[in-house]
Amino acid sequence: QPLEPSLLRFLVCPLSKRPLRYEEATNELINEELGIAYPIIDGIPNMIPEAARMTRKKPPAESPEQP
Repeated sequence: QPLEPSLLRFLVCPLSKRPLRYEEATNELINEELGIAYPIIDGIPNMIPEAARMTRKKPPAESPEQP
Protein backbone atom coordinates (compact mmCIF):
# COMPACT_ATOMS: atom_id res chain seq x y z
CA GLN A 1 0.00 0.00 0.00
CA PRO A 2 1.57 3.32 -1.08
CA LEU A 3 2.17 6.27 1.20
CA GLU A 4 -0.38 9.06 1.31
CA PRO A 5 1.40 11.92 -0.54
CA SER A 6 0.12 14.61 1.84
CA LEU A 7 1.96 12.94 4.75
CA LEU A 8 5.36 13.40 3.13
CA ARG A 9 5.58 17.08 4.06
CA PHE A 10 5.31 16.18 7.77
CA LEU A 11 7.75 13.28 7.84
CA VAL A 12 11.45 13.79 8.51
CA CYS A 13 14.30 11.40 9.17
CA PRO A 14 14.55 10.68 12.91
CA LEU A 15 18.36 10.73 12.66
CA SER A 16 19.06 13.84 10.58
CA LYS A 17 15.70 15.67 10.98
CA ARG A 18 15.78 16.29 7.20
CA PRO A 19 12.97 15.75 4.68
CA LEU A 20 12.63 12.35 3.07
CA ARG A 21 11.96 11.37 -0.54
CA TYR A 22 9.30 8.80 -1.34
CA GLU A 23 10.50 6.06 -3.71
CA GLU A 24 7.44 4.52 -5.33
CA ALA A 25 9.34 1.63 -6.94
CA THR A 26 10.48 0.24 -3.57
CA ASN A 27 7.76 1.83 -1.39
CA GLU A 28 10.35 3.39 0.91
CA LEU A 29 11.23 6.77 2.35
CA ILE A 30 14.77 7.68 1.33
CA ASN A 31 17.30 9.86 3.13
CA GLU A 32 19.80 10.71 0.39
CA GLU A 33 22.20 12.43 2.78
CA LEU A 34 22.66 9.41 5.06
CA GLY A 35 22.06 6.79 2.37
CA ILE A 36 19.28 4.96 4.20
CA ALA A 37 15.74 3.87 3.34
CA TYR A 38 12.83 3.38 5.72
CA PRO A 39 10.27 0.74 4.69
CA ILE A 40 6.57 1.47 4.39
CA ILE A 41 4.47 -1.45 5.60
CA ASP A 42 0.72 -1.46 4.95
CA GLY A 43 0.87 2.28 4.28
CA ILE A 44 2.66 3.04 7.56
CA PRO A 45 6.28 4.25 7.50
CA ASN A 46 8.57 2.31 9.81
CA MET A 47 10.81 5.15 11.01
CA ILE A 48 12.82 3.11 13.51
CA PRO A 49 16.49 3.60 12.53
CA GLU A 50 17.25 -0.09 13.12
CA ALA A 51 14.59 -1.00 10.52
CA ALA A 52 16.21 1.16 7.82
CA ARG A 53 18.42 -0.37 5.15
CA MET A 54 21.55 1.13 3.66
CA THR A 55 21.01 2.37 0.09
CA ARG A 56 24.65 2.77 -0.80
CA LYS A 57 27.67 0.63 -0.25
CA LYS A 58 30.11 1.55 2.45
CA PRO A 59 33.26 3.26 1.19
CA PRO A 60 36.19 0.91 0.62
CA ALA A 61 38.53 0.46 3.55
CA GLU A 62 41.51 2.75 3.41
CA SER A 63 44.64 1.06 2.22
CA PRO A 64 47.56 1.12 4.61
CA GLU A 65 50.12 3.79 4.00
CA GLN A 66 53.21 2.68 2.18
CA PRO A 67 56.65 3.87 3.38
